[in-house]
Amino acid sequence: WRLALARLRLTQGTMDKLQDMYHTVRSMDRRKAAHQLINLGMVVLSALMIWKGLIVVTSGEAPVVVVLSGSMETAFKRGDILFLMGGSTGPLKAGDIVVFKVKGRDIPIVHRVMEIHVKPNGKSRILTKGDNNPVDDRGLYHAGQLWLSQSDVIGRATGYLPYVGMVTITLTDYPYLKYLLVGLMCLFVLTGREEE
Repeated sequence: WRLALARLRLTQGTMDKLQDMYHTVRSMDRRKAAHQLINLGMVVLSALMIWKGLIVVTSGEAPVVVVLSGSMETAFKRGDILFLMGGSTGPLKAGDIVVFKVKGRDIPIVHRVMEIHVKPNGKSRILTKGDNNPVDDRGLYHAGQLWLSQSDVIGRATGYLPYVGMVTITLTDYPYLKYLLVGLMCLFVLTGREEE
């Protein structure tokens, strides 16, 4: 019963804080509300500019990706964030860890290059495999596709942060939590008090 009483106090404190935020938003004058909305817009646009800047610097369509499965263990675990570089890092070679997209699949795949063959015309044929998988990735490729081309590769892994991507995985698995967090962040920005 002590635990239940502690939870009730925590819940009551949270509810009091949310009611206070609600009354703060309701009592705002139009000028202050507009100022807070502009601040919120600046936060969102700043994040977008940082993301686009990273895309330019890394020469790829995605500067970071989250490892979603255990197919690359022991090199990377589920939830690791990989930093990618696009095509500017030189030609691919066997042993490189790449992120690629396959036609018909929305989610990119992180696997190691097992074989690479360069044709006389300069185009590459690439075969990949997950370190923890028993066979190569031909079963993952588009129907009838035996090799990846350079255009399928999004980038090459250049570094990683362990387990930081678990936040992204959790928010994807529980979408209501994502909307709750975004709503709370917006509420905090809107009700934030500035020094006058």
